[in-house]
Amino acid sequence: MLPLLKTFQDGKEKTSKELREEMVSHFNISEDEQNEKIPSGKQPLYYNRVAWAIAYLKMADLISSPARAVYAITEEGKKVLEKPPEKITIVFLKQFDSFSKNRNPEKDTELDDTNQIVEKTPDELIEIGYKQIRNELSSQLLNQIRDCSPYFFEKLVLDLLIKMGYGGSEMANGEVTPKGSDEGIDGIIKEDKLGLDKIYIQAKKWGNCVGRPEIQKFVGALQGKRAKKGIFITMSSFSREALEYADNLDVSVILIDGNKLANYMIENELGVSLKQSYRIYNVDTDYFIEE
Repeated sequence: MLPLLKTFQDGKEKTSKELREEMVSHFNISEDEQNEKIPSGKQPLYYNRVAWAIAYLKMADLISSPARAVYAITEEGKKVLEKPPEKITIVFLKQFDSFSKNRNPEKDTELDDTNQIVEKTPDELIEIGYKQIRNELSSQLLNQIRDCSPYFFEKLVLDLLIKMGYGGSEMANGEVTPKGSDEGIDGIIKEDKLGLDKIYIQAKKWGNCVGRPEIQKFVGALQGKRAKKGIFITMSSFSREALEYADNLDVSVILIDGNKLANYMIENELGVSLKQSYRIYNVDTDYFIEE
């Protein structure tokens, strides 16, 4: 990752394509090596490694993305280059608060010690690798959402809930409320075709923890609509008081934080696409039974 960060020493913005070309030049990657694919065969190996290096450096806020597929070094990145380490590893990046925050450390399954690898079975390594990739994807999704407008976030939330089966999976049964007239409600989903039963939604693209007062305001908005069901979704998290308050209401209010939001998006294939898949086989011992 250090060679990639050093490419920004000229102070210029660079595209993903330019970064790949610079890495090919730096490491003298031959044409045959450039054609080497990852196991799925869907992407060149060096493409994949550069993409991960970009993702990690961005999570640590050593580089930023001022535009789609365009990157620039940050002030923090410049400080690292003033006194560069021998190499940039995951362990090195963990010193940056932004990296730990973006990677969701409570779910971190990174193997930082090669001794750990020796002690793991192949099945365990596959599971660890899967969880790590999924956690990285969750972080990338949340970073992508942060760059979206609040109105797009409200639409995203509706799209997700429809995908999850609310409203009968019909997009026409969900609507974002007009700006300036939402009265504390950002979206509505009709659970039946006649709209006799509705779910009211509050979607907050905030970076700060959501406290009990905000949930109380939402409940007040629900009562104003005589509603019995509500979903409050945030990019960040909820305070303990907010969670306890929601658990003890007469109306049903579901709280979804940023981590749950990203996981629901992955599970329902919203904003993501299948990159590759593997099948793991066992020997079918029944086949070899001789009668």
